[in-house]
Amino acid sequence: MSDNRHESDVAFIKALAEMLKDNDLNEIRVKRDYAEDDSLDVRVSKGGVMMAPVQAAPVATAPAALPVAAEAPRAAAPEAPVADPASDPGAVPSPMVGTAYLSPEPGAAAFVKVGDSVSEGDTLLIVEAMKTMNHIAAPRSGTVSKILVEDGAPVEYGAPLMILT
Repeated sequence: MSDNRHESDVAFIKALAEMLKDNDLNEIRVKRDYAEDDSLDVRVSKGGVMMAPVQAAPVATAPAALPVAAEAPRAAAPEAPVADPASDPGAVPSPMVGTAYLSPEPGAAAFVKVGDSVSEGDTLLIVEAMKTMNHIAAPRSGTVSKILVEDGAPVEYGAPLMILT
């Protein structure tokens, strides 16, 4: 890979990050094909920049992105938690892919707030999947110490939703 392509890729990724910020987007994903066995797959999200070589891309493709990828998490460090919330023993994972809602309907009070005590089986939030509202129940009694999702945010299977202590 030439230095020109490296500089071009870095400029491209910076432009994507700027576009993400300027348009208040959560994620941008773009694939660039250079040759039959050489391409660049870039995903820029609020959580940072990730690159993955596709097919038999030269090994130099991944290291070219490391300086940019290393800068993004450092800039977000003050907002990011120190430990991975998914590894917290009190994490309540999403049982499905969908959209999280913290209240039963728009404008209504949230099911729970940080500091609330909950009993096993109490509804913590709703995950909408395929037009079905799925109530997510507390797996055990405890206190809500963190809410890790925003109202109306998409969630993935297994993603931590809340932390109960």
